[in-house]
Amino acid sequence: MQLKKTFEKVKRASKSLALLSDEQRNEILNAVADAIIYNKVRILEANAQDLAKMEKSNPLYDRLQLTESRLEGIAADMRNVATLPTPLGHVTKQKTLPNGLRLCRISVPFGVIGMIYEARPNVTFDVFSLCFKSGNACVLKGGKDADYSNREEVALIHEILEKYGVSKDVVALLPATHEATGEMLNAVGYIDLCIPRGGRKLIDFVRDTARVPVIETGAGVVNTYFDKDGDLEMGRAIISNAKTRRVSVCNALDCLIIHESRLNDLSTLCEIMAEKNVIIYADEQAFATLYGKYPYLEHATTESFGTEFMDYKMAIKTVASLDEALTHIDENGSGHSEAIITMNEETARKFQAHVDAACVYWNAPTSFTDGAQFGLGAEIGISTQKLGPRGPMALEEICTYKWLIEGEGQTRP
Repeated sequence: MQLKKTFEKVKRASKSLALLSDEQRNEILNAVADAIIYNKVRILEANAQDLAKMEKSNPLYDRLQLTESRLEGIAADMRNVATLPTPLGHVTKQKTLPNGLRLCRISVPFGVIGMIYEARPNVTFDVFSLCFKSGNACVLKGGKDADYSNREEVALIHEILEKYGVSKDVVALLPATHEATGEMLNAVGYIDLCIPRGGRKLIDFVRDTARVPVIETGAGVVNTYFDKDGDLEMGRAIISNAKTRRVSVCNALDCLIIHESRLNDLSTLCEIMAEKNVIIYADEQAFATLYGKYPYLEHATTESFGTEFMDYKMAIKTVASLDEALTHIDENGSGHSEAIITMNEETARKFQAHVDAACVYWNAPTSFTDGAQFGLGAEIGISTQKLGPRGPMALEEICTYKWLIEGEGQTRP
């Protein structure tokens, strides 16, 4: 294992994080946030090198791009994480047994978290802030598309850590190679938890290959159902925001499901998206309704449904009932985020009860599925699995617990 020495250094450095107080962690996070702003030109120049290797037409270009305003947002999120209560040392259960043994369960770090991600240089800072605040060291494995950006960001973090006398080995960036991914996934005894953040292909590979514990995140096939009792103006705003706010993110809308009684409103629901050149793949009924009224219209195929587009593309499915909409979501959703637009509370409650997803919305866009938007600070990813954390993963979700048992000489019979 070529990277064994790196893993050993991170594992050893992770123990030193326990010696830092929450005040020290917060001071360092604020210092990194300040450094991001002070060194924005340096970061943007590295990012420009990555962007030069990618076509602007690539849907991942938006994810890859850093701007001055985005760096300000990243720094603000990091400062926000510093203001949050520490997730460590919380007493989650406490009891005294009949034999006098005192039991206490407290929250503690996982230790070393491995993060695999694609063309998202913002993730480097987000993961560092959450791991550092929660007392975890981190091993980062970014994609080759963002390698210049990631290396500049980690170099900046290392500079601040060394300034404050903290081992820079609490954050390690691996080479942007497939071999490094394989070594991370087999780093038993060094990586305590691995989190992949990216497309379905990456997540499937990690889940099928890893020998270390994994939490699945990221892949989002997102549906929104416009019910027969949906408000038209509300629907227009929600659908447009969910689809076009940022098309490359995992919470972006992929399929609009519409009740057949509201097809006459379909052109109104979609007209804002025409301004953004969104291509619509419509089923037979929706196509007949939009023909001649929507400029970027194509016939849907079987592959149009259940696809995470990450682009200015959207499918439309017509249904005759709520139950049919729920069946479509069951068969095509990914368990990430789903939404219903309706003024009928009974219908909404049935939708919320039935839909099996991490985040289920009523009269709000799925674009809110985000750790910062949920008031959690930044996020390390959106978990779509049921075992362990589910939904936005922030500070509490990257902690585990241990039992502390105190006695006075009791022995077990």
